[in-house]
Amino acid sequence: MVKLRYGNTNTFLLSGEVANLLIDTDYAGTLPAFYRKIKKHGIDVRDITYVMATHYHPDHIGLISELMEHGVKLLLIDTQTEYVHFSDDIFSREKRFKYIPINESRATVISCAGSREFLSSMGIKGEIISTPSHSADSVSIILDNGNCIVGDLEPVEFLDAYEAHPGLEKDWCRVMSYQPKKIFYAHANEKVMM
Repeated sequence: MVKLRYGNTNTFLLSGEVANLLIDTDYAGTLPAFYRKIKKHGIDVRDITYVMATHYHPDHIGLISELMEHGVKLLLIDTQTEYVHFSDDIFSREKRFKYIPINESRATVISCAGSREFLSSMGIKGEIISTPSHSADSVSIILDNGNCIVGDLEPVEFLDAYEAHPGLEKDWCRVMSYQPKKIFYAHANEKVMM
């Protein structure tokens, strides 16, 4: 797994034996920075087979359409389909970014239940689970090696501050049931679990 930060959002490239998966992108308009960052890591855009978002907020999906124009396929979780265009209105007010709305008709759509089999076909051991406390379309990627990518899930150490948010506790109970070794956030440093 390679952590890429070229703006405000951590993105991650999972390398499988058969295919590679990019998780999240930054805001629209960051493509040059993205190219500089992957070049620094010896990665070519042609090395990226799929891109997926932990959720469809603007700081996680800004480059998806541009990457799709370069041959990267969109991996979409079925619980996310009605949220793909959530950020279109936000980007439409920011003309300078020249955002291209995502064409979800070209996506490969899978369910969380079918994610282990799909990731296995890529040579990646793990699964994708729904963690909707941040937004209804939020998912987390749980890898068998103990790494967990949780997007914008509120950090586990802040759980006590969110007592009135039972959904957050439920999400963390689910994530913790996998006994993670390291949690990777979109906007915070990773946390090593004891």
